[in-house]
Amino acid sequence: MKNEVLASSGAGASAAASDGRTRDRVAQLLQRDPATAAELGAQLGLSPAAIRKHLDAMLAEHLVETREVRRTGPRGRGRPAKAYVLTAAARDDLNPHHYDNIAAAALRWIAQHNGPEAVSAFAAAQIQALEDRCRSALHEAGTEPIARAEALADALTAEGYAASATTIASGGQLCQHHCPVAHVAAEFPQLCDAETEVISRLIGTHVQRLATIAHGDGVCTTHIPARGAHPTTPPAAHQTDCGSLIAEITVRTDT
Repeated sequence: MKNEVLASSGAGASAAASDGRTRDRVAQLLQRDPATAAELGAQLGLSPAAIRKHLDAMLAEHLVETREVRRTGPRGRGRPAKAYVLTAAARDDLNPHHYDNIAAAALRWIAQHNGPEAVSAFAAAQIQALEDRCRSALHEAGTEPIARAEALADALTAEGYAASATTIASGGQLCQHHCPVAHVAAEFPQLCDAETEVISRLIGTHVQRLATIAHGDGVCTTHIPARGAHPTTPPAAHQTDCGSLIAEITVRTDT
């Protein structure tokens, strides 16, 4: 009897560990982009019923929330598809910010004693090392902005930004699915400004930030204009590979 109890206990612990690993993989996928249960199941090799069991548990624990998937064509029968996204609490669990309070307090002190320009100078100095490392990674990327954006995405991913680059009608876009300083940057946008300037210098063209995690968006999205593009009225907003509803904006490149 004792052996049977131990075996049952061991099996239960093994199942719980397996469930935990699966939910960790679900969270990692949702950190990059919102996804439906069917999409998650396909990526993880699980049946729809199995993946929904995990998603229901994560919903109950307030780790994920749902949003209706926007359709571009006519809607079919049945309920609208639901995409799952990570909650802010879940993002914090995946990427804890242990030193946010100290960093924010230090920047408040700098701003109070030396003004906002000093915060900007501090932000530029802090990101210089990142720029140097990424510049080395872009050494063989050539001069085409989109190719450089793809190389930069790989370099930023290695730095913990979970970045990706895609081509869109008006050029390209660089997506950062994680921001190591999001909580502090929400109070001090100079950090985002310094990062945007670095992206522009590394890619070699003017870029424009369309969304940031620090301002409550799911992804930091930077638009990269096609070479030779000129200012135009932005087209209608659409769903992008970044998982955010943003507009494609065409801007003038540096010459």
